[in-house]
Amino acid sequence: MLHLCPMTKHEMPKESAPRHGDNAPQPVRTLRDWLDHLAVRNRLAVIKPNAALKFEVAAYAKRLDGKRATLFPRPGGHPIPVVSGLVSDRGWMAEAMGVEPAEVLPRFLDAALNPVPWVETKAAPVQEVVHREVDLAKILPLPTHNEHDFGPYISAGLMIVRNPRTGKQNVSIHRCQLAGPNRLGVLLLPRHTNAFFEMAEEKGEPLDAAIVIGVDPLTLLASQAIAPMDFDELEIAGALQGRPLPVVKCVTSDVRVPAEAEIVVEGRFLAGVREPEGPFGEFPQYYGPRSNNHVMEVVAVTHRKDAIFHTVVGGGLEHQLLGAIPKEATMLAHLRRTFPNVLDVHFSPGGVMRYHLYVQIKKRQDGEAKNIMLGAFAGSFDVKHVIVVDDDVDIHNPTEVEWAVATRFQADRDLVVVPESQGSKLDPSTRNGVGAKMGMDATKPLSAPEMTFKRIRVPGEEAIDVADVLKRDGADWRGALKS
Repeated sequence: MLHLCPMTKHEMPKESAPRHGDNAPQPVRTLRDWLDHLAVRNRLAVIKPNAALKFEVAAYAKRLDGKRATLFPRPGGHPIPVVSGLVSDRGWMAEAMGVEPAEVLPRFLDAALNPVPWVETKAAPVQEVVHREVDLAKILPLPTHNEHDFGPYISAGLMIVRNPRTGKQNVSIHRCQLAGPNRLGVLLLPRHTNAFFEMAEEKGEPLDAAIVIGVDPLTLLASQAIAPMDFDELEIAGALQGRPLPVVKCVTSDVRVPAEAEIVVEGRFLAGVREPEGPFGEFPQYYGPRSNNHVMEVVAVTHRKDAIFHTVVGGGLEHQLLGAIPKEATMLAHLRRTFPNVLDVHFSPGGVMRYHLYVQIKKRQDGEAKNIMLGAFAGSFDVKHVIVVDDDVDIHNPTEVEWAVATRFQADRDLVVVPESQGSKLDPSTRNGVGAKMGMDATKPLSAPEMTFKRIRVPGEEAIDVADVLKRDGADWRGALKS
């Protein structure tokens, strides 16, 4: 967990200090600016009008996952368009921040440690239209994604609630199943939102909540920060944007929401009420099971006059990346407190960007890789397998990591197994979240002769301009030999 000093966030000036040169790219601040950014780079596909909300929207989004964001005019005949795939590439997130890809984790850490308090406004685009008579299926274009999903879901909404004791906000993302005209079934995991709800429920009171749909990619990312209780992630969003985030008070509660968002669903979690929710396709590429979960009663919906509805396809790259980058930043800070020679960390796509962690180190002594593995397991219960490699291995290239395991790892001396430990309940191979963890030390022994692990290379290979020397088409190879 990041160590965030409460004094720091209140001592920050209203405007954050400049972080970029005058001509450097600037952070993206609205969803519409981000769509413009993607469009001019040929990364936004506009799909045929009237794509079906059941499966067809998700099918197109999944086929273009990681290549292009997808925009659906009049989905299912609904006047509000749907967009998906906004943050389905790691390089896109760097562009949204206005930094180079290698600077994404340091930039996120800096924002988390130096938050910028939001500024409240009285009028906001997101409240141009107000619905107090609520039928969610008519007001919003709610997609059904995967084959066995129970039904339509809000999957990309920021859930904002207030601590009933302190008034401090928390921002997170939860799957929200349409359960009735003004009723949502919500899976609350045992984290801050659930803790706030339990405080209210102990008094027999509902908990006010707002679901914010259609925000910029940096506010989406900030919502996934692993921060202490009573730390408002909207302040991290402000730091990432380089300005105080404009917010507005909800029309039915004291919850503050991003003023430049597209849609807000206002309501309250009902004390003492649990109803069936699920199944829903989750990030491990399996279904989260159906069970009795929390219920949110919706009392109002507000939105822009020309609102856009954002959906995240369950199990897609956007779903995975939103959680991966904040987790990487948190894990990097966590490990570096004890092991300053940790250079980088990466949650791999093949490990659903939660379960498999690659750690790159500048090795100082034999044996420390195993200590680093144990530190990683302690840093997040989701981490299932850890591979530690040397600084000459690119941890963002799975072939490089596999090569390191193939040539530098021996199971009888370099393997660590921790049985019967807490893991992810969404991992179907566990026993209700209890399973084994495995670490692999794929680093070179410091005592090995220099040439034993010397990587081969061809001198001058990097300097060659291949395009410059390809003067002839290979089909004319016989003529080339005669010339």
